[in-house]
Amino acid sequence: MHRSGHSRGRTRLPSEREAAGRALAAVSVVPALALSGWLLAGLPLLLLGSFRPLPMALLGGAAALLLCTAGLRRLPATATPHRWATAATLAVALGSGVFNGLLHGEQLIVRRDPSTYAQYAVWLARHGSLPIPVGDFGGPDPALRFDSMGVYMTGGGIVPQFMAGSPMTYAIGHWLGGVPGLLLVPPVLGALAVLTVAGTAARLAGARWAPLAALVFAVSLPILYTSRTTFSEIPSLILLFGGMNLLLDARARLGAALPGAGFPSAALAGLSFGLALLVRIDGLRDVLPVLAFAGMLIALRRTPRVRPLPEGRLGVPLLTGLVVGGLWGFAGGYVLARPYLEYLSGSLIPLLAICAVVVALTVAGTALAPRIAVRGRRLLRGAGWLPNAAAVLVVLVMAGFAVRPWVQTVRRDAVTPEDRLTADFIEKTQVANGLAKDMSRLYYEHSLDWVFWYVGIPAVVLATVAAAVLVRRLTRGGLTEEFGWLLPLAVIGWTTVTTLWRPAITPDHPFASRRLVPIVIPGLVLLAVWGLRWLSRRLARTRWFAGRPGRSRAAVAAGALLLAVPPAITSIGTAFTPVNRGEAAAVAGLCRAIPPNASVLIAERVTGDRLTQVLRGQCGLPTARVVYPQKSDVPLRADVLRLAEAVRRTGRVPVLLAAEPEQLMAYGPATRVMSLRTRQDERSLVDPPNGTWSLTIDVWMTVPI
Repeated sequence: MHRSGHSRGRTRLPSEREAAGRALAAVSVVPALALSGWLLAGLPLLLLGSFRPLPMALLGGAAALLLCTAGLRRLPATATPHRWATAATLAVALGSGVFNGLLHGEQLIVRRDPSTYAQYAVWLARHGSLPIPVGDFGGPDPALRFDSMGVYMTGGGIVPQFMAGSPMTYAIGHWLGGVPGLLLVPPVLGALAVLTVAGTAARLAGARWAPLAALVFAVSLPILYTSRTTFSEIPSLILLFGGMNLLLDARARLGAALPGAGFPSAALAGLSFGLALLVRIDGLRDVLPVLAFAGMLIALRRTPRVRPLPEGRLGVPLLTGLVVGGLWGFAGGYVLARPYLEYLSGSLIPLLAICAVVVALTVAGTALAPRIAVRGRRLLRGAGWLPNAAAVLVVLVMAGFAVRPWVQTVRRDAVTPEDRLTADFIEKTQVANGLAKDMSRLYYEHSLDWVFWYVGIPAVVLATVAAAVLVRRLTRGGLTEEFGWLLPLAVIGWTTVTTLWRPAITPDHPFASRRLVPIVIPGLVLLAVWGLRWLSRRLARTRWFAGRPGRSRAAVAAGALLLAVPPAITSIGTAFTPVNRGEAAAVAGLCRAIPPNASVLIAERVTGDRLTQVLRGQCGLPTARVVYPQKSDVPLRADVLRLAEAVRRTGRVPVLLAAEPEQLMAYGPATRVMSLRTRQDERSLVDPPNGTWSLTIDVWMTVPI
């Protein structure tokens, strides 16, 4: 009886572990699959002007369900599954979602990118179509201005800045719970991002390392920051790392000899990668290695080998999915965000040129694969130095970024109006930080310092060692053993180097930290965790640790603390302080204070920047700014009176808004309709952010007599 019971326990345990491994594998790809299905259905409906709850529930929900069904079919378990690891990972993700949900921000008044995304989502949720109409102000007038911060004026109407992928996702929250529901979507996405990154760690380092990767990732300040408000970086991360997970699953299916089972996962991986362009146009840079990798897989099928790599069969479905997702992204950008892409043309055109070169090289390499393979083998026979040189190069690149602040000061002379605005912003931030004025500074030479702040020096060192070891193994001919790392390492390495070299963002923190979110921080965390595993195994073979499991466990625990504590210390200064609280109530009060049959004329610069689209989207009121002369913040009185009279002729009530009552005294008695006192993000240039700043916004209203 005893032996029989013991036997039953032993036979049941592996199946339970297998189930836990499959559960972790599933929850780490479902977010990317569901998001891909939603975006796949959402863009055509938006282009048709039918992005409405019912069509999206039917088509978007069906597409998400279909992709999840295909992606989860015959799902392999994560490597060395552990029930406790799966439970711990889920607990970290749940804790992250609850914590960020309780402390979420309310960035609705348009001052920086999150509020632009929020207002974009509000408009889509309420109207389901673009462009935004300008409204009736009694006919055209040279003093009317319909653009503002975050939106552009085009021939057909007003179009929001940025790509449509994130607003289409955040609109779900608005449909379910209005503005409060919209503001809770980022914490949910942040929790799903934790699961996604943990799933990648489980596949590449082992499931027992997933909770550590989840924890280190979740406590990093940029992840907290972008999980509390409406940014595009977290959805992009889910698609990119979800694509890696799907491709790793496709490879695992091939290894399990499941006929054709890897092909759908490879196609879905490519689709997830490609749709990252619909979320962030910078996703084009991030997925360039995927394009080259797909070409390499196709080339492997055309290369005569003694032992062909089965992964070559995944090249065509991966490339097909990537092209489809990329076409969705380009179509969304060209039709819905063309002014934004034109604004980015200075950096986008070189990126497109690089993309064209990669495409050409990929096509040529695939076509000439047999010839290249023969010559390559000859060259590699005499290149025994290559693996060590490649590993040293990885270390030298990171060392170069470390010494960069001592040898370079990155500057940019302001030549465009946008450059001058950025330079003026940097100068004001320098004054607030107690730094010497120098509006040409960009502070990009400190980009590796940013990484030190947010993931810690131990994590960066371990990640560098891990990358060097993996590169050495791959160049030494370890494709069979480390093939799963090839694409993740290429994406992480390429994006990390290009991002650190040129972050292309205003350099105040925590705002600039968002640049590190989609690839750099999760990638370095992933490498650092793998590096800790590699180091612990090497230590276990030394005479000090061999046969002493207690010492080995203590060493791993110490390493885990070195990874988790530094980012937590940086985050603690801001982690418990929500920002922009009260904006939702302030905007709702503003909408109630304005007559429902009003057409709003904003007679002051700052209020026009901040509230033009808010009044259109959340209040549902025709809104325009009145043009003001150069070196002035208020318009000419004659222009205001003329426009007010034109509004009256339409049968609507003209309402004037400004930041101070004195700016409205010439038109009638003013009433304060917004008095917001809240906290905003710090703007730190040379130190990690450790607090928040106060924010005051007043709005006054009058109806011209």
